[in-house]
Order: sequence, then C-alpha cells, then structure tokens
Amino acid sequence: MRWTIKPKPEQKMVDALATALNVDGLVAHLLVQRGITNYEEAKKFFRPELKHLHDPYLMKDMDKAVHRIVKAIEDGENILVYGDYDVDGTTAVALMSSFLLERYPKVATYIPDRYTEGYGVSFKGIDFAEDNEFTLIIALDCGIKALDKVAYAKEKGIDFIICDHHRPGEQVPSAVAVLDPKQEDCSYPYKELCGCGVGFKLIQALAAEEGLGIDALLPYLDLVATAIAADIVPITGENRVLAYYGLEVINSQPRTGIKAIINQLKKNRLTITDVVFVIAPRINAAGRMEHGQHAVNLLVETNYAQAENFAKEIEEFNTDRKGLDRTITQEALQQIVANKEEEKYTSVVYQEDWHKGVIGIVASRLTETYYRPTLVFTKSGNKLAASARSVKGFDVYNALEACADCIEQFGGHKYAAGLTLLEEQYAEFKKKFEEVVSTTIDAKLLTPELHIDAILELNQITPKLMRIIKQFAPFGPGNMTPVFMTENVKDTGYAKGVGQEEAHLKMAVTKNGAGPISAIGFNLGKKLSLLKNHNSVAIAYTLDENEWNGNVSLQLKIKDIK
Repeated sequence: MRWTIKPKPEQKMVDALATALNVDGLVAHLLVQRGITNYEEAKKFFRPELKHLHDPYLMKDMDKAVHRIVKAIEDGENILVYGDYDVDGTTAVALMSSFLLERYPKVATYIPDRYTEGYGVSFKGIDFAEDNEFTLIIALDCGIKALDKVAYAKEKGIDFIICDHHRPGEQVPSAVAVLDPKQEDCSYPYKELCGCGVGFKLIQALAAEEGLGIDALLPYLDLVATAIAADIVPITGENRVLAYYGLEVINSQPRTGIKAIINQLKKNRLTITDVVFVIAPRINAAGRMEHGQHAVNLLVETNYAQAENFAKEIEEFNTDRKGLDRTITQEALQQIVANKEEEKYTSVVYQEDWHKGVIGIVASRLTETYYRPTLVFTKSGNKLAASARSVKGFDVYNALEACADCIEQFGGHKYAAGLTLLEEQYAEFKKKFEEVVSTTIDAKLLTPELHIDAILELNQITPKLMRIIKQFAPFGPGNMTPVFMTENVKDTGYAKGVGQEEAHLKMAVTKNGAGPISAIGFNLGKKLSLLKNHNSVAIAYTLDENEWNGNVSLQLKIKDIK
C-alpha cells in the first residue's frame, strides 16, 4: 500500500473551529478535512435533520412525474413499478410500490430476470405490461439509456416515468418524465442520490401533494439507507441525512422483512458497515441466484411469519452464492496465472459456465488481489456478459466508452459497470481494453492507496476520542472512517496469527510508556515477522471497539504495518 498523509488543513481555520465548537485540535482538524469550517456546518454534520433535505420539485421533470401519477390514479389506470434486480433496484421497487399501494390498489411490480432479460428495461417487460393492460411504467434505478425500449412502449400506448441515477447518454428517452440529477440540464443541488434515493424524492413530492410532511415518510428510510450503503454512493449532503435517519429506523422500527433478516444475526445495533456486509448481500442474493422478485416480496411483506420464511429462503440463496463466489474466484485467479497476465494493466477473464449472478463479486475479489481494472465474462444466451470493476482514481466507464466499437451495450458508473458483446468481439475487446487502460492510467493507481487523516501518539487515544469519532458516522465515501498513523511503536511481545490459517494478526502496541493498546489486523497475518525482536514499526489504523462477553474495550483496527 501507498501511505498518503492528507494535507494539513490551515491551522488558523482549525483553531477557529476548535474554539467555536469547544473541541480539541484533532477533532477540529478532522472536521476541516471534511469541508466543515464553521459552527453551522458542524451542527448540520453532527445533527442531521430531515428539514435539510431539498425540495423534490427542484429536480427536472418532477412536476410532470407527479402530474402523470395523479392522473393515472384518477383515471383508474394500471401502474407497473419496474426496477433492477440489485439492492438499489429492489429496495426502490419496494419503496415505490408500497407507497402507492397504500393509496391505490392497481399497482404491480416487475423485476427483470438477470439471465433471460439482463440489466434494465427489457422488451419482455414491456410486453408483459401490454399483455396485462398497464399504461404507466415507473422505472427505478434503470431506464436512462433505454431509448429504444421507451419508444417501443410508446407505440403500445404505455407511458414511462424514469427515476435513475446513472450517467445519461447524449440523448435521454422520450419518457413523460426523466428524473435523474446527473442530467446536465437538471439543476437539482445534490447529484449523488442512488436509484432508491431518486424514487424517494418522487414519493416525497407525491406526499407533499397530499399535504404530508417529511416525517410521514420516515418508515421508508430503512430501504433508502440500505440502498445508499449497498450502492457505495457518497455519504455526504442529502445522502448523509437519509442514511442517518434510515439507520435509526433499521435499529428501532425496521420493516418486517428487514427485521426478519436482522433477527438471524446476533447483533444489537447495526452500523452502515453491517448494512453493506450483512443486509445488502442477502437482498442481492435473490437476484443473483434465483430472481430479484424474491427480495421485493421480502421487503414489502407485513406478516412476520411469512417474512421469516422469505428470509430463510434468501439465506439459502446467500449460502449458495458464497460457495459459487469462492469456486469461480479460484478458477479466475488460476486463469490469470496460467495466461501469465499478472504483469498486465488489466485483468480480463472469461469462462462460459461461470454463474452470471456472481461475476460482479468475482470482479471485486480479483481487483482486491491484483488491483487492476477488471472484467469477468460469462456466456449469456448467444452473447457474452461481463461485470467491470475499477481501482480508485480510474474511470472504467470512460475506458469502456473508448472500446465502444467492440461492445454491444454497456452502462454503469466510474468504478463499476456492466456490458455485453458478441463472442467474436471478445479477443478484440480484450486487446483494446488493455491498450486503452495502459495508455491512460497513471501507473501509481495500480498500487492501493491508504489515506491517513492525522498522525497520532498513543496517549492521544482515549475513550472520549472514540465517542466523538463515533458521532462522525455514518461513514462511507466522502466521509470515510478516520485513519491514523503512529510511528515507532512496538509490540508487547505477544503478537500472534489468529483465525483460519492464522490469516489475521493480533497484537498489543506500546510507545514511550504509553499503552499497551490491543490491536487486530485482518488479513495481515503475513506481517507478523515485522514485529519480532521488539522491532519499531509504523502502524496505520482506525479506532474500533471490541465487544467480548458483554465488555466493550477500545482497540485499534490495523490497516497496514511498515
């Protein structure tokens, strides 16, 4: 890892904020790094309020979307709520459909099949709408590039409202309303909403038409927080408010389906990290292994006994997913080694029988191992489908755009995308992608970077500091957990490898009489030799709490040792 110490904020600004908030210099330093420079900004950061959310009508086409839904209800039309099969899509469908169904009965949901229809709006979905006399489709977390599909629906007398957050192409579909803050001509003040977040803005506008305030929508925020966590969008601005209150709902009054998932865990209070690594993979597993509709069924269920059955079924999907994920990752790693591709700028692998539902996870695992822009391909019908993952600082979406002449279709974000191409295009694409990346990437981006917020001494680490840092949560992109560095520390002599194959490192550190403070380094077992003979080392870490037998103690979570 490359350790990069973040630039020191201007001392005058830090001192002024420390005085204004009556906090010590370290806390003020961390706040200024996050762009918080005065009392009002700090108050908004530490005490997010629902009133900080923007007026939904600031979003382009919001008035058109609301008007069309109100008209559909008045005219007794059938409304189809359509969404992608991942966490963002299924939570958005659960949110929109449950909101509408509380007001109007003629609402149904549709999640495309990952294997027969692929990502986004499908012709099959539109045919389903026509066959069942739906005249309005609300598409969530997809649709911004569905020009031909929306035109096809129009021919059949079916209107579209699109709620998306992906990057638009040069043209947007001719829908009744296109809600996407990333449109260049959309002046909505916050651009980083997830798909479920855009859906939430639409129900916020619909609720306002009924004279309902934002508090009436609190019960929906567990879905929004789950989508924000799973989609790895920045937890800044409006997303921070939504995630903060959504976590409160998850921990106090979650909807029946989320409660059924949580009750399988032995955890009192969930953090955003728990949502990312515990709730989200289970919701995702439905679309990966079977069908995304299973996730929607769980998320809208109000009967607890039935929700428990759905949660058990999804737990089985998740167990199957884990097994496949391990097997395919091993096969992909072997392929990279066998083809002597470790020295390339990219990792591109293909096997026709790999399960399409887990290739995105496998791409993430390969990126962790080789730290290269990565694509994992499998056969999907008569085409090849791939999931792409990138390294920090490199825009894989732009790289794919440069390879557009050998791709059928693609979409996604800076760091994650999906694409399809014809089998005969694969070799040419693989060559072109390597060329594009090797000529455009800054070579240093191929080594993971660890950003360090501040240099600390061990005697500065106190329960009080831990309490304050916990108030910086929820953490995520744009507000990551602070990483500290301490130099010249020594292990007390009892460091050891723990866990399966001693993959993790347990230790206790001291410096100049301060400490010992216990520490754990996950997947750092190989660094044990650095601590022998009381060697002095530098450690990079986050502050953490260890719960054991009902006791809570401060510990360091080691990120790296040098």
